[in-house]
Amino acid sequence: CYAITQIGVSLLSGLFFYVLTVIIGLLIMYCVYLLFAYLFAKRKPRDFIIAIKEVQILGFSTSSSSSVLPISLKVAKEKLHIQHKIADFVLPLGATINMDGTALYQAVATIFIAQVYNIEFTFFQLILLLITVTGASIGTAATPGVGIVILGSILQSFNIPIEGIAIIFGVDRLLDMCRTAINLSGDLTASVIMDYHFRKVKN
Repeated sequence: CYAITQIGVSLLSGLFFYVLTVIIGLLIMYCVYLLFAYLFAKRKPRDFIIAIKEVQILGFSTSSSSSVLPISLKVAKEKLHIQHKIADFVLPLGATINMDGTALYQAVATIFIAQVYNIEFTFFQLILLLITVTGASIGTAATPGVGIVILGSILQSFNIPIEGIAIIFGVDRLLDMCRTAINLSGDLTASVIMDYHFRKVKN
C-alpha cells in the first residue's frame, strides 16, 4: 500500500508485467530443457514431462531444491532409469549450483526495480548484470526466499536502492515456487544427458 501511494496505481500494472515476464522466461527455459533432453538424450518431451511431474509439483509447493532431492533421486533412478552413480553425482551437485531459474528471476527483478527508479542500464552494464546474476545464483542456497536476499546484494552492486525489494516482495513467493520447479527440471535434464552419453561411451 505504501509503495502504491508513493508511485501510484500504475505500480500494479508494472508488477503484473514483471510477473508475466519472469513466468514467460521460465517457460522458455523449460522448453529449452525439453529440447535438450530430446536432442542430446533421445527423451521424448511428453514422456519426460510425465516422468518428472512429481518432482516439479513438490518443487513448486516447497520452493526448495534440497528438500525435494530425495524424490529427484528416486524419480531419476526408477522412472528415468538413470544409472545410480550418475544420479547420485549430478542431482546433488545440480541442487547446489544449477539455479538457472533463479538467475533469470534476479536479472528481470534488477531491471524492473531499476526502471521503477528511472535508472537506465547501458549495454555493458546488462552484460555485467548477466555475469553477476549467473555467478550469484551458483552460490544461492537451495532454500525458500534466499533468492531475494542475493537480489539485495546485486542491487547494491549496481547502485540501485535496495528498498526497491519491497515493491516485488509481495509476489516473490509465487515466483520462488515457479523458479524452483524449473531449477529441478534443469537438474533432471542434465542427469539424463549425462547418463545417455556415459552409456554411449561404454558401448
